[in-house]
Amino acid sequence: MQAEPVLVAGLIEACRATIAANSDHLCGLDRAIGDGDHGTNMRRGCEAVSAEEAFVSLLPLPDALEKIGLTLVMNIGGAAGPLYGTLLMEIGRELRTLDGKQDFPSALKQAIDAVARRGRSHAGDKTLLDVLYPVHDALAHRLPLTDIARQAALSAELTAAMKAMRGRAAYLGDRSIGHVDPGASSCALLTAAICRYLEEYRPV
Repeated sequence: MQAEPVLVAGLIEACRATIAANSDHLCGLDRAIGDGDHGTNMRRGCEAVSAEEAFVSLLPLPDALEKIGLTLVMNIGGAAGPLYGTLLMEIGRELRTLDGKQDFPSALKQAIDAVARRGRSHAGDKTLLDVLYPVHDALAHRLPLTDIARQAALSAELTAAMKAMRGRAAYLGDRSIGHVDPGASSCALLTAAICRYLEEYRPV
């Protein structure tokens, strides 16, 4: 399953740019219920991926996703690195087992479930899963990319009403209610960036 190098490179840059532009915002969200470094950590991870763009973009898509996931694990601090890394590495592995069928929603669902196991979390625990599962549902129902991006943003905002059950925010108990989860927010931002790029992408 070979992806176009221009497409992969463009997606890497789109994600890097959106995290760079929102790094301070993500740190602000994290200061309310965590260590305050989520934006900085995500930016470091995306920049590390960007540094490998020329090499990664030439790989078959499953290999590219696994390489990006490993890079994120190695460069993003805290819980976000293993979770984002697991997501991408598992998507890559699932796509490889699908043997070219390109059933991305199925691969995404398996990967999200792997993230849930890795983080010992469930939907409703105030994590990035509260964005990933609705995004999968929207994708499985073949909604337009603009609607998927909108669903991701809405799902992130809905985490404000949730009580954190995992991570440092869980120590706050009820005091975590009223704050958007930073991981859910970064996930929504990345989803929107990917959707925007795919909407505008026109192969030459």
